[in-house]
Amino acid sequence: MFLREIALQDFRNIGQARLGFPGSRHFIHGANGQGKTNLLESIAYLTALRSFRTAENRLLVREGRAGAAVSYRLDHETFGETRVVLRIASSGAREVTWDGEKVGRLGDIIGKFPAVVFSSGDIELVRGSPGVRRRWMDLLLSATDPVYFQALQQYTRTVAARNALLKRRATAAELSAFESEMAAPAVRVIQCRRDSLVLVNALLDTVYGRVSGGRERASLRYLAAAGERPSAAELLTRWASARERDAVLGATQTGPHRDDFILSLDERSAARYGSEGQQRSLVLALRFAQMEYVGRRTGVLPVVLLDDVVGELDPGRRKRFWEQLDSRVQVFATGTERLRLPGDAWAYLYAETGTFAAKEAESPGSDGPPDGAERPTDPR
Repeated sequence: MFLREIALQDFRNIGQARLGFPGSRHFIHGANGQGKTNLLESIAYLTALRSFRTAENRLLVREGRAGAAVSYRLDHETFGETRVVLRIASSGAREVTWDGEKVGRLGDIIGKFPAVVFSSGDIELVRGSPGVRRRWMDLLLSATDPVYFQALQQYTRTVAARNALLKRRATAAELSAFESEMAAPAVRVIQCRRDSLVLVNALLDTVYGRVSGGRERASLRYLAAAGERPSAAELLTRWASARERDAVLGATQTGPHRDDFILSLDERSAARYGSEGQQRSLVLALRFAQMEYVGRRTGVLPVVLLDDVVGELDPGRRKRFWEQLDSRVQVFATGTERLRLPGDAWAYLYAETGTFAAKEAESPGSDGPPDGAERPTDPR
């Protein structure tokens, strides 16, 4: 899949912009806070209609505006040339049109236009909280499995309702009604996570050896809070017996929303025992495994988004990174400085206060011709 054009209005700090991307390699550079990551975020959002930076859609709307709009024109392996328009209200409500037709169920578009984000903050997938790793897994599976997406939505809604009941000390009968609605989607979420890890782990282990040049075996281990193969009846028993404790704490303490995924090297926690270099190689390998997983599950090569990643790599890891990156994928990379990158197909854009301009090559033969930036227009 290739993104050929994007138009934005009032998305984060981007007032209006329309950019064309005829090639396969694009580098956006400029100082921090100018809109580079916001542009990548707008591209990635189409994958699962969720941001890789925040869970609150309303934060994507430019301050003081009624809503944001993003229009995408894409070349797709399955759909050919297609156009998608996304609108986000300041309340967070979303509306999507696909080739002029309104999408009635947003789940119908989830995963159809995949992108994979490599971020400088990816190290938190090793070192951070369980919520960081759950969010990564939820985004991956939501973008590749409609059953998972629907089950996760249903489970999330019912857990929130149960928590509200706990806080107001609802009766056992009221709690039981919501627990009955939680059980089936919880089982599906756990099963999908467990089953998906078979392929994810095989890909991760293979890629880690190439990215790191090391001999360790890499793996992603699932720690299910309610057990790896609970039945609906077992979950109902757990929730019923924990009502008093959960009421005191004001939240449901058991279920897939409390799960974790541990990255390991030779079956030892990478967070606890891995070196800095091993941890960085591991998160790169995890993203490459994600790319391969998405391609296999959807039949579509994802767009690759590199958010301030390349400049942080040491020369050896940088070389292995480019060797591992599929030459067939479209790449968008960002950095605070214009970098010399391998190959001669790179086009450059300079970001400043939410605007993007083509920059001429700094020296003959540096990195290829600059990309054109068209006059900003309303994407709607």
